Amino acid sequence: MLSRIEQICSDKGLKMTDQRRIIAQVLSESIDHPDVDLVYRRATELDPRISIATVYRTLRLFEEANILEKHDFGDGRARYEEASGDHHDHLINIKTGEVVEFYNQEIEAMKQQIAKDLGFELVDHRLELYATPSVSNESPDDDSSF
Repeated sequence: MLSRIEQICSDKGLKMTDQRRIIAQVLSESIDHPDVDLVYRRATELDPRISIATVYRTLRLFEEANILEKHDFGDGRARYEEASGDHHDHLINIKTGEVVEFYNQEIEAMKQQIAKDLGFELVDHRLELYATPSVSNESPDDDSSF
């Protein structure tokens, strides 16, 4: 059975080598937003002959074919996710690098209103929130009885 990304590549007429198939599989199975090094590590677990250069070329090919989206979440590493028709935004935990995808209808309505108020029709947007985990108000060292 073809991975999602491999099927998209096939539908777009891209030539699929064995190494590209493995990289497509790794990306299809990713639930995170891996960078090149992580894709490389995961791919070489399946086929140790895959080079980092092959991973770079394949990711660029998939990005140019609109199969992958490339993101820069401020950590100096390009991160990738499968391109999809469903819109979502990202919250990035700056302590751990974890990326949380979310959708918020209020934000969607607000961005449309902001563009309209400024005399524009919004055609696209990208929202990235950078955050740290919130600390509970009730910590063991907290003596709030005073």
